[in-house]
Amino acid sequence: MMSLSPSLGSPHPWLRELKSEERGLYLIQLLLTCANHVAAGSLENANTILEQISLLASPEGDTMQRIAAYFTEALADRILKTWPGIHRALNSTRMVMVSDEILVQRLFFELFPFLKVALLLTNQAIIEAMEGEKMIHIIDLNAAEPAQWIALLQVLSSRPEGPPHLRITGVHQKKEILDQIAHRLTEEAEKLDIPFQFNPVVSKLENLDFDKLRVKTGEALAISSILQLHSLLAWDDDSIQRKSPLLSKSSNGVHMQRVLPMSQSTLGDLLEKDMANGYTPSPDSTSSSPASLTTSNSMNMERFLNALWGLSPKVMVVTEQDSHHNGSTLMERLLEALYSYAALFDCLESTVSRTSLERLRVEKMLFGEQIKNIIACEGSERKERHEKLDKWLQRFDLAGFGNVPLSYLNMLQATRFLQSFGCEGYKMREENGCVVICWQDRSLFSISAWRSRK
Repeated sequence: MMSLSPSLGSPHPWLRELKSEERGLYLIQLLLTCANHVAAGSLENANTILEQISLLASPEGDTMQRIAAYFTEALADRILKTWPGIHRALNSTRMVMVSDEILVQRLFFELFPFLKVALLLTNQAIIEAMEGEKMIHIIDLNAAEPAQWIALLQVLSSRPEGPPHLRITGVHQKKEILDQIAHRLTEEAEKLDIPFQFNPVVSKLENLDFDKLRVKTGEALAISSILQLHSLLAWDDDSIQRKSPLLSKSSNGVHMQRVLPMSQSTLGDLLEKDMANGYTPSPDSTSSSPASLTTSNSMNMERFLNALWGLSPKVMVVTEQDSHHNGSTLMERLLEALYSYAALFDCLESTVSRTSLERLRVEKMLFGEQIKNIIACEGSERKERHEKLDKWLQRFDLAGFGNVPLSYLNMLQATRFLQSFGCEGYKMREENGCVVICWQDRSLFSISAWRSRK
């Protein structure tokens, strides 16, 4: 059995004396080298590189030091999975409290404008689609944020013709969270004197029983999905590629030249510099198939979208992380994830103090866990399968949905809100009737609206 003990010598003391940009470039090179060793199974060499990175990375340092800390943790976790018994033993007492999940989601909501813009766009699309309707049913595929529906209740209460009867079906795997949502919304509806019902469905998305959604004849149906559908993706499936000629035009692997830098003096610049200096990937990083639509459990996504289509929603609004983290190889995912999370870490670097406890919690409990899932996990364990907007456009089209362009008023309201957030780095652009929210030039989240095509 291969030993995990170091054999290539200890890291050199000069590493600690590097300037910030030099350190950032060197950390990127070390991460890529380490990932190549991990992909090739050279665990002894990977261990030595991890030792060097540990001298430079820090969850409390600058952007590159912070992101390197979480990527090395993810690579180390992938190595440990080579010994399932050791990995299970180290994680056997690990517990995730519901209160911690609620806290970190709340912090992400507060520290970034992404979810606020998504909720604003979603609610306005629902209001426009439901004009004149007297019985409205909304299905929330991740009922975790009461602020969205409280805002909608307030708008509906001011209708000149009077408020409609509103029923919200909330799907979430934690009963405690659904109970809290139900209490908050019922309380608000009573205050506004709106006829209201809340239907809780305790379920993971992949196990959802659509009969429990209790969709009734005569209701106008809307569906809201915020950062949920990507978890249903499975391994590449050639049959889907044959169905959609659009896929034959997609490029193979990851071509770093096509990725735009984010801004001056950001991690994006460091990544661009490193690629320009001639990074050579391992065979693992180039032996990838086209970024196709589905994976091993492909029918899971297909059945789910078909079931949503069968509900005949007047509008379905989908928010997803606009990144390609569903590549078939470790190196492809690592390169793409470095770019995406570099942008997210840069957002915080520009707006929040490095010593902020809230920042540390979001980086560790949210981004760190997502990075670990993308890098360390495979198969059904790998839930963070984010894809780009163009893949979602193709996927919904194949499932029988037609795109509903977001209105000018909707986009204007969202643009004004984003400008009011007080940071020039956040930008928004229209793409095929959808909205993409960016940090500098790096797209991070997409919002699109759909309806069943009959």
